[in-house]
Amino acid sequence: MIPVFMINGFLDSGKTMFIEYTISQPYFQTKGTTLVIVCEEGEVEYDEELLKKSRAVMELIEDEEDFTPQNLIALEKKHRPARVIIEFNGMWNSKNIKFPWHWKLEQQITMIDGSTFATYFTNMKSLLAEHLRKSEMILMNRCDNIMDKIPTYKRNIKAINQQAEVIFEDKNGEVNVTLEEDLPYDVNADTISLNDQQYGVWYIDVLDNAERYRGKTISYLAQVLKPKEFPKGYFVPGRMAMTCCAEDMAFLGYACKYDKMDELKEQDWIKVTAKVGIEFFEDYGKEGPVLSAISVEKTTAPKEPVISFV
Repeated sequence: MIPVFMINGFLDSGKTMFIEYTISQPYFQTKGTTLVIVCEEGEVEYDEELLKKSRAVMELIEDEEDFTPQNLIALEKKHRPARVIIEFNGMWNSKNIKFPWHWKLEQQITMIDGSTFATYFTNMKSLLAEHLRKSEMILMNRCDNIMDKIPTYKRNIKAINQQAEVIFEDKNGEVNVTLEEDLPYDVNADTISLNDQQYGVWYIDVLDNAERYRGKTISYLAQVLKPKEFPKGYFVPGRMAMTCCAEDMAFLGYACKYDKMDELKEQDWIKVTAKVGIEFFEDYGKEGPVLSAISVEKTTAPKEPVISFV
């Protein structure tokens, strides 16, 4: 199997510089040739000396219809690479990618220019979301003049891809954006009561800052989901959310322990009050937020049953 590393992003988002930095690192300069496939030519060109020193070769695929398994195999036969890095064209839909059967996608990273993120997110949500959804790391650079918008941008991204590592950088390096004052509720309240918008913010924030909520009591309006694979006595009190566009819906919620779960029906509307714990849960495959219900009251559906992150 040939390992493939795909770098997404719109034009001038910093893909070339990121790839050059990567192949220049000693840990990446292992035996064999690195094939760099470039799908668009930006303002920054690859350093020929660096490519040579790094045992890397570059090939250009300019048209989306030419990005086919047959053409990729032809490049493989030409260079016999040990690994492949793809600088993918941000205007191409990654959903349409087809690799040769023996090419294995090891990692996908999306690069974002923070100064233009709002424009792309507003006008090209579906295309951008397709890149974000499949990425393990999302790196937003050029954040110097958007510091006040970073918490919102982070929630926008996390709503689409909850598992990705999201990194923000300004000219001095990585930026920490986990400030309690950015939150629209008081995390130190006896009970953190969440409205629809606040539920979405809480759901995303607890992904990155679980310890902030350990032992806290929360209360919110939710719908019941009873996954068949969950152990007895657990359900998910969550909400349907529009994470990108009307066609992109997801149910967002965390496991909740409740000794009267059998009294609940799928899709019931409830008002749940619960204590937040952080523990290993098999369905997560790792440690994460697990709620313990204090009270569960059946109620009627809200006027707007679907919350929005857009």
